Amino acid sequence: MLSGDCGRDVVDRAVPHAPDGARPWRGAIEEALYGPDGFYRRPEGPAGHFRTSVHASPLFAHAVAGLLCLVDEALGRPAELDVVDMGAGRGELVTAVLGALPAGTAARARGYAVEVAGRPSGLDPRVEWLAEPPKGITGLLFANEWLDNVPVEVAEVDPEGVPRLVLVRPDGTERLGEPVGGAEAEWLARWWPLAPEEGLRAEIGLPRDRAWAGAVAGVGRGLAVAVDYAHLAGARPPFGTLTGFREGRETAPVPDGSCDLTAHVALDACALPGARLLTQRDALRALGVTGGRPPLSLATTDPTAYVRALAGAGEAAELTAPGGLGDFGWLIQPVGIPDPLLA
Repeated sequence: MLSGDCGRDVVDRAVPHAPDGARPWRGAIEEALYGPDGFYRRPEGPAGHFRTSVHASPLFAHAVAGLLCLVDEALGRPAELDVVDMGAGRGELVTAVLGALPAGTAARARGYAVEVAGRPSGLDPRVEWLAEPPKGITGLLFANEWLDNVPVEVAEVDPEGVPRLVLVRPDGTERLGEPVGGAEAEWLARWWPLAPEEGLRAEIGLPRDRAWAGAVAGVGRGLAVAVDYAHLAGARPPFGTLTGFREGRETAPVPDGSCDLTAHVALDACALPGARLLTQRDALRALGVTGGRPPLSLATTDPTAYVRALAGAGEAAELTAPGGLGDFGWLIQPVGIPDPLLA
């Protein structure tokens, strides 16, 4: 979920439509998601269309709260501790994190939700609602499924073996445009080189690299974390990942505001010096979310506790499952502190 104007420094809003209504995917995605009638301005919010780790289980927010406590310790327990939720949806994560903190830490914590949509009614008054992340953050900036919604261009190899920008019409049909050039061509060559085979595709992640660098620049001291669908060099999907989601189901990507438009993230390209990449499974296990079943003996001594523990184990298993949420990438970016998950 894109927030404010982070990552839009290279968007050319003046790019005209061709006579057939086609234009490059990046501008089409931006208007479809964040324009006046865009998908992320709809009243039901993202949770009405897809389920993230935040919605899967409260264990996720508890794990992020635990991570914030580790950051707090690494910072020497400052008088004010920031937690910034990038692409906050309706503020579900930051609200739950504040509620999961120990009382002493919660008293020093300041919550920020960064989102392009307006502040929802009934949001915890402790959460400040912003269109841009604050500057000089001391604490944790957490971007859960944010970068996958930063708009990108799509490239496809033509019959002559040349990568060209893909243009899309309002109904979702496509055709090829100009050859990829400049900084975008350099990014492709470095991070997602395409063989000269007709039909191969890539999403050009340069806007995401810039968006992430801009978000990290707002952290004075602490930790920035991006969590997303991800792929790494050497294992890029040959035909890209651009897709749509509507009412909980994957659908064709049509840039008309009716569905989410998302593409997996080349997190290794986003990483800044000192960063570390790991899977959600490994990150959550380091934070105590294991998915282990409770002992059967508990069913006899305390049946209610056993049922609760069993439900928690099921939720933890979903958050860490291979082939599912557990395969999400975590980009860990310390700023002025050691990596708290390595301490």
